[in-house]
Amino acid sequence: MEDVIKDSEVRMKKAEEHLKKNFAAVRTGRASPNLLDNIKVSYYGTDTPLKQIASVSAPEPRMLIVTPYDKNAAADIEKAIMTSNLGINPKREASLIRISIPELSEERRRDFVKLIKKETEDAKVAIRNIRREAIDVLKKQKGEKEITEDDEKNQDKKVQELTDKFCKEMDNLFTSKEKEVMEV
Repeated sequence: MEDVIKDSEVRMKKAEEHLKKNFAAVRTGRASPNLLDNIKVSYYGTDTPLKQIASVSAPEPRMLIVTPYDKNAAADIEKAIMTSNLGINPKREASLIRISIPELSEERRRDFVKLIKKETEDAKVAIRNIRREAIDVLKKQKGEKEITEDDEKNQDKKVQELTDKFCKEMDNLFTSKEKEVMEV
């Protein structure tokens, strides 16, 4: 019975971590190496995460420097960054790639807010699905006489409290990211 609650909490925490990871890749007005976290580079015919084949640094507030570990991969990295939907243009200089982060227009900021709102809703749906699955397991346990009706109600209440806690946390993450994106 307690395993159902613990399992649900672990899965909800993973959903929260996934949302945080997605938020890190959403562009704001300043440069962050996390901006390039979701970029995959076709490296010798294999889609490889950028951070496995290059280091990314932010020497200035509006500049990223990508330094490939293999100098031959610079062209592939540049192409992958260009084809991403981040709205940034890399410039290759010998073996490194310089990316200047332009100011975001108001319209682009609103698009990013819509994107993070959708990601937040998707994460909340995942949380609610975890809740539904936990409640189904508890009902099954009650049906098989493994737990009493009172135990089921108490556990249902705990699962709901957990769901409320994580949904509130998702809303807080959204609010802070929205503020960060809309900041000029």
